[in-house]
Amino acid sequence: MNMQPAPRRVSSRRVLAWGVAVFALLTVVALILFRSHASNANITARGSAIPSVAVVKVDFEDLHKEIAIPAEFRPYAEVDLHAKVSGYVKRISVDIGDTVKAGQLLAVLEVPELREELDHAVAAHQRAEASYRDTHLGYTRLLAVNHEHSNLVAQQDLDTAEAKDATAAGELAATRADVNKDQTLVDYTQITAPFDGVITRRYADPGALIQSGTASQTQTMPLVRLSDNYHLRLDFPVSVDYVQGIRIGDPVSVRVESLGGKAFMGRIARFTHTVEASTRTMTAEMEIDNSNLALLPGMYATVILKFEQRQHVLAIPIEALPPGSNSVYVVDAKHEVAERAISLGLETPTKYEVRAGLVAGDLVILRNPMQLRPGQKVEVRLSARLAQP
Repeated sequence: MNMQPAPRRVSSRRVLAWGVAVFALLTVVALILFRSHASNANITARGSAIPSVAVVKVDFEDLHKEIAIPAEFRPYAEVDLHAKVSGYVKRISVDIGDTVKAGQLLAVLEVPELREELDHAVAAHQRAEASYRDTHLGYTRLLAVNHEHSNLVAQQDLDTAEAKDATAAGELAATRADVNKDQTLVDYTQITAPFDGVITRRYADPGALIQSGTASQTQTMPLVRLSDNYHLRLDFPVSVDYVQGIRIGDPVSVRVESLGGKAFMGRIARFTHTVEASTRTMTAEMEIDNSNLALLPGMYATVILKFEQRQHVLAIPIEALPPGSNSVYVVDAKHEVAERAISLGLETPTKYEVRAGLVAGDLVILRNPMQLRPGQKVEVRLSARLAQP
């Protein structure tokens, strides 16, 4: 049997396999070259695209610096009410937390001897009044007779009647003064409120012995403590560095953290005009209307004090100025980047005052993360910071 054709079939299969391998290799190389070209094309396209930058428009604003100063509310007026006469508490009609009006009766003292003295004084005054009427009547009659019939009444009788009339008038005036004095002392047994306010402390109960507040003793007990909480004072210490900027009537912002950060505006009512040597501060004061009693004396507050105020000046955000630089980048009418040297004034936590180098309406680039170059074309995107003061 003839077996010669077999080696040719084997050789053909090897050629075919080598051909497939070469084709696959060429396909892979072509794919790699295509992807590399596409990647380079994308990089070139990205490199030639016009970048978009965030800008802010330069405009006029009111700028100021501010400092936060801790403060504490206290009553506009506060007093411990003492008795002006000594006696026992007969009745006390208020307790802590009660709101009272000026002139309202708070307590009554029992001083029986004062009432007796007043009754004696009134009786003495009534006797003096009757005596004066009789004496004065007799004197006026003698004068009338002497006027109608001159030389009918002796001059000595006239002088005597006049002297008696003057003495009776003096006694009447003296007894009237005694009545007024005793009546005043009796009135002192009634303790009334000197102003509208809140009873914040009660020291005595019915039956307690109360010494006169004008007595020589140093340990006289008051009856109640009255605080005017409808108006409050807010005192705050101003550092010596800022006292020159304090003016009566200046607006001040107040924030009360214990009321959920509630804030309201007030004005400086007065200040001491002197710097305390121990603290190097000057005390300034505000008056706070507290008619709804929402605020309580003793609450802490934070006073936001403005100073170095600039009205209607050009301003830019602090992000527009690179650190350590005195120039900013702007976008001109051709949408090209330009560098501008500027002169700065007041610096606040968020803004710079621009004294020279920019005009209102200039578009200033915020930061420069892509390291833009002067003359480079850009597209602008107005920043949301335009809405910020």
